[in-house]
Amino acid sequence: MLPPSDADARRAVKPVVCYPVETLPMPDMALYDRARDGMHLTETVMVPARDARCFSVPAGHFFRITSVEGPQVGDLNLHSAHDLSERFYSGKTRALHSTHITRGQQMWSSFPHLRPMATITHDTLGWYGIDEFGGSVHDVIGTRCDPYTHALLSDGGQYHYCCHSNLTRALAAYMGTTVQVAEPLVHDVLNVFMCTGFTRDTGQYFMKASPVRPGDYLEFFAEIDLVGNLSACPGGDCSAEHSSDAAACYPLQVDIYAPATDALKGWVGPGKNVYDGTHGL
Repeated sequence: MLPPSDADARRAVKPVVCYPVETLPMPDMALYDRARDGMHLTETVMVPARDARCFSVPAGHFFRITSVEGPQVGDLNLHSAHDLSERFYSGKTRALHSTHITRGQQMWSSFPHLRPMATITHDTLGWYGIDEFGGSVHDVIGTRCDPYTHALLSDGGQYHYCCHSNLTRALAAYMGTTVQVAEPLVHDVLNVFMCTGFTRDTGQYFMKASPVRPGDYLEFFAEIDLVGNLSACPGGDCSAEHSSDAAACYPLQVDIYAPATDALKGWVGPGKNVYDGTHGL
């Protein structure tokens, strides 16, 4: 179809940011930095390669995801410890912040709660920025590798270690229930350390080798009592594919820290969303 005569004028219209964040409540990073200075380790959870593990983080504590043996990306789910149906909302996080998140940005929860669940306090890959291909790290645009899409794209291939599968099994074990009960609670993820973007010509989601190296970490402050669920992706650094037994894969380490004594005195976590539904949905 031929373009209209005013096609160039239509394309030249300047974009408008959908959700201006000037009125968004900002986290008190200075407070978190004080709490971080003097924090102490309370627990370490190792997530084996091509597997997932759940972990608990009390509100006001920190948790850190670290690459420990080789370049490895991870898929992170978060739930409220008191109501697993309140979970990380990647789409709204993307709309409020950006396609990739870093220090000072927050992971928001699902409706009707819509409150910050965790704040990123430290990111050793914060230097990466946006590369020449439009790629960046820690994305909230990808969903998670899953066996259903894998089967569609591999002519019926049956692969059981996709991140969706790993997260489902780990959550089922945490809940003490079946995978059938746990699976609907597994949700779109924060792709920790993963380097992704969209191709400029076709608009397709791409991945490339992650810049993560052993010792790199992404650290969070828990705004509410959390259950985390982390999968060490079967794609390793996702330089070639993300559902594979051939890719070099490594474990990820989750460390949980209590804040410095009295550093958070008077701090109160986020409450219910202020929308009260008085006039109905």
